[in-house]
Amino acid sequence: MVIFIERVGPLATIQDLGRPGWFDSGVGPAGAADRASLRLANRLVGNPEDHAGIEVLLGGLVLRTDAHVTVAVTGAPATATVDSTPVGHASVLELEAGQTLRLGMAGTGLRTYIGVRGGIDVPKVLGSRSRDTLSGIGPDPLRPGMQLPVGPPPRTFPTVEFAPVPVPPEVLVVRARPGPREDWFTDPTALFRGSWQVSSETDRVGARLDRVAGPPLTRSITRELPAEGVALGSVQVPPSGQPVVFLADHPITGGYPVVAVVLDADVDRVAQLRPGERLRFEPDD
Repeated sequence: MVIFIERVGPLATIQDLGRPGWFDSGVGPAGAADRASLRLANRLVGNPEDHAGIEVLLGGLVLRTDAHVTVAVTGAPATATVDSTPVGHASVLELEAGQTLRLGMAGTGLRTYIGVRGGIDVPKVLGSRSRDTLSGIGPDPLRPGMQLPVGPPPRTFPTVEFAPVPVPPEVLVVRARPGPREDWFTDPTALFRGSWQVSSETDRVGARLDRVAGPPLTRSITRELPAEGVALGSVQVPPSGQPVVFLADHPITGGYPVVAVVLDADVDRVAQLRPGERLRFEPDD
C-alpha cells in the first residue's frame, strides 16, 4: 500500500517517537514535537504508539491512497476533507482507494498529525524514522510526488473512535523547575513573573520567547560558558535575555546558561504554540 503526496504546506515531515540513546554519538532524539498527539493518532488507528506518522506544520497537505486505509488526524485541529466532504478531527477515518485527504489551516495550534494504520514504513536511520531538521538525519521532508509506503496493519483493532479536543487557554501555563545554571542570573525567578510571547523565529529546534510583561532576565555571571549537555525542555538564555525552550530537534549541547527546565508533560503543549501566542511559567514545587 502506498500514500501519494500531492501537495505540501510550509513543512511536513515523517516522525515517530524519536531515536533516544545516541547522545554519545552527537545525535539528538528528534521525533514528534507533540508526542501526545502522535500517540493519540496511533491509538485511534490501532497502531502501537511509536509507529511513524506525518507531522504537518500549519496544514496545507494533500494526500491520496491507492488502497483502503484507516487514518486519524490529531494535534492542531486543521479543517479536513475527504473528497471535499468535511470529516471530524481526532476521529477514525476510512479512506478508499483513490480518495484524497486534504488539510486546511487549523484555527489554533501549530502542528497536525496524521496516523496511518500500519504506520509510514520508510527505512529507519539509527533506529528511528524521524526527520531531524537540525542535523538532517532521517527521511527527507515531504514534497509533491513522493510515495510513502505503509506497513502491514497490526493485529489489534482501534479501541478509541473519537477523542475530545480541549480548547487552548488564552495564556498557556507551563510548569518548570530550576535549571543547572539558575545561579548565573541576578533573579532567576523573573522567568516566573509576567508573561512571554512566542517569537516568529520558532521552529522544531526551540520556541523562542519575547517578554510581554514582567522583569527582564539579567545575568549576574557574564563570562563564557563551556558547552554542556542540554535536555528537552531546557530554557536556555542567550545574551539578549530572550529565552528559548528547546523542543524535539534541540542540539545536544549548548553554550548559554539554562535557567529552568520545562516539565516533560508540558513540552508538547509548548510545541503547539503559534508565534504571537502567550505563555506563563509556573514553578513546579
